[in-house]
Amino acid sequence: MTVEIGQIAPDVAVMASNGKEVKLSDFRGKNIVLYFYPKDMTPGCTTQACDFRDYYKDFEGVNAVILGVSPDPLDRHDKFIEKHGLPFLLLADVENQLAEAYGVWKLKKNFGKEYMGIERSTFIIDTEGKLVKEWRKVKVKEHVSEALQYIKENLG
Repeated sequence: MTVEIGQIAPDVAVMASNGKEVKLSDFRGKNIVLYFYPKDMTPGCTTQACDFRDYYKDFEGVNAVILGVSPDPLDRHDKFIEKHGLPFLLLADVENQLAEAYGVWKLKKNFGKEYMGIERSTFIIDTEGKLVKEWRKVKVKEHVSEALQYIKENLG
């Protein structure tokens, strides 16, 4: 079962790029932008991460923390963060527990090949830990500004 709008967001503990185990409840009192992406260092994921980086101060201004999630291990996250100057935490969901809790671990098809992977998705969680907005099958272009605008208009 996956989380639905209005429910308390799943509180799965995973390792973060700061070397600590984190849960969403660690960020109570802040709005959370939880974005799932398929893989570090790929073109679409790099564009999305850099867009979040470029809007980072704007998100801070609306009491929001950004958390990126992929199945990549911490050492790959570290390289991704260093290469692109990412100022926010990346979560290493190597066992896909967080992705499954949010219903974004999906069967995908590419060039006739089927495999399991992340469906690019973003979730907004309010200061009390409740899921208030979701975007599934995200298209990278303009998405970050759309997420920021939602927080400004609804949670600011």
